[in-house]
Amino acid sequence: MGRIVNIRWIAAALGVLLLATVCVELGRWQLHRLDERKARNAVTRANLAAQPAPIDQILGPQGVVGDQHAWRTVVVTGTYDASKQIVLKYRNVDDRPGFEIVTPLMLSDGKALLVDRGFLPRQSSELMPLHVPAVPTGQVTVTGRLQRSERGGHTTGGTPDDGTARLINGPDFAKVLGLNLYDGYVQITKQDPPNDPSFNGFPGPEIDDGPHFFYALQWFFFALLAIGGLVYFTKTGGRGGKDEPGDKPENVEQPAAHAGAAD
Repeated sequence: MGRIVNIRWIAAALGVLLLATVCVELGRWQLHRLDERKARNAVTRANLAAQPAPIDQILGPQGVVGDQHAWRTVVVTGTYDASKQIVLKYRNVDDRPGFEIVTPLMLSDGKALLVDRGFLPRQSSELMPLHVPAVPTGQVTVTGRLQRSERGGHTTGGTPDDGTARLINGPDFAKVLGLNLYDGYVQITKQDPPNDPSFNGFPGPEIDDGPHFFYALQWFFFALLAIGGLVYFTKTGGRGGKDEPGDKPENVEQPAAHAGAAD
């Protein structure tokens, strides 16, 4: 019986050690994510501070908006193709549900760029915007911030369907619209002629360290708690104070002999 108890105790101890190891690794993973976020924030700050530039000077011939280009301000000139405009559904800006209107801007070199013209808050429960501002005719100059193509895992929200989509994805839009699109898009900040005042603008990026440091502390605390519990139960025997079979109690008084036993 004692051997079985010892085996169970060893198994429990190994389980606690494994749990502590997992907690430590999760804490280290959160610290790794913190480092990544800090690096991304540094790139974002640099891009926000950079002077506006033509898109071809920033992206080069590849035409792909990567992490290193996010929030970089570009200036592009072209004409909108209103016939290929897409309504983005189920969007949220500052916790307000609504729609975003994305229109391809045709450039002089034959390429096209998706321009997110602005946000239209939902008025009630409508499934489509009640009014979409008209697309400017003629040549326009757009100043805006580059954003990566949005991806939603295995969903198809980036493929336009009947003039609507849920995500802005350059390659998916290109297949449906038949355009030579940049892989990415621009959130408009300024337009000449001016953008329609019905549109709401977009907030800037969140530049902070996020919760990763505190999550890491929590995981390290859980690991310490597990090790502390193991040490405590090791010192107390881990058996809740129960006696092993065959142990004889000490200082137990023997029952007194009956007076009439010898009679």
